[in-house]
Amino acid sequence: MGALAIVAAISLDKSLVDPEGFLGPAWTRLPLLVGAALFVDLIPRAIWLSKGKPHLWGGLIKERWREHWDRERFTLVALGIGCFYVVYVCYRNLKSFLPSVMGDANYDRELDLLDHAIFLGHEPASIIHAIFGTTISAHVLSSIYVLFIPMVAVLVAIWCVWSRNISYGYWFVTSQCLIWTLGTATYYMLPSLGPGLEYPWRYQDLAHTGTTDLMNSLYNAREAFLWWDGYGGAQTVAAFASLHTGVTLLWALMVQYTVKIRWVHWVMWANFGCTVVATLYFGWHYVADDVAGVAIALISFYIGGIASGQKFDRHGLSSHPTTTTSKIPVEPKAHAEREPRV
Repeated sequence: MGALAIVAAISLDKSLVDPEGFLGPAWTRLPLLVGAALFVDLIPRAIWLSKGKPHLWGGLIKERWREHWDRERFTLVALGIGCFYVVYVCYRNLKSFLPSVMGDANYDRELDLLDHAIFLGHEPASIIHAIFGTTISAHVLSSIYVLFIPMVAVLVAIWCVWSRNISYGYWFVTSQCLIWTLGTATYYMLPSLGPGLEYPWRYQDLAHTGTTDLMNSLYNAREAFLWWDGYGGAQTVAAFASLHTGVTLLWALMVQYTVKIRWVHWVMWANFGCTVVATLYFGWHYVADDVAGVAIALISFYIGGIASGQKFDRHGLSSHPTTTTSKIPVEPKAHAEREPRV
């Protein structure tokens, strides 16, 4: 991805940009999140376990540092954050270069006809708006959809810092790098804007939400990128495939396979379902975009699992933890633990 972005920038006489976002540019955002995670892992944990007794904090912090923050954990954090940073920044730049490379190529008409065929001649937007309404649901779905943006970086940091099994951290980050790479490839396979930008009149009855402002800003950035020679930002409009759908599905799968807390499973699967509805509700994507997003999520999840040493068979998932949070010394023979059936 790094090499491809550099070659594309040189060929198009463009500059690579570090996209702004949650907590500023990506090169500051990810280290800040890791630093915050490190602080939360050591300080509040020590306060909680000590029941507010300051004289116990130092010992608890040292114990946690010795047990959890070993060389393998630091390696995972450095490689995971570094590799994801490179892939994500290159994704944003290659997505921005799409109009310069593909020109006027646009498959919105074909994707829209497919949507009408799936919905028996009706517009998906009109049916979904009739089912969910255009006011309260708009605000709820918008909040969920916009929350995706900060969660992309937050969850990478969480899995690198807190994965109870080192291989789970590698699995998560590898799958993330894969899905953002595959998503970039699909943009060039079927360039499209999405129904919200291609057919905006279908969504005029929706209440004004944060999603409205986001879509307007993306449209303005695209217009500036296309027509203003002095514009130094990126354009980030591309519909096929839906990375909102793909990435939220990937999160749900990772939680299902690596987290034992049942309510977290339900939250992540509900987040995935609401995100799929939101993509169609606001006109971010066509149905085919969501289907393609599911496909690349499954591919990334499986390949990331194989690459990180996970085992998929009828016996479930099996892997070996490299750290322990137990205060009881671990015997050498207990190094490998059997994961429950999935």
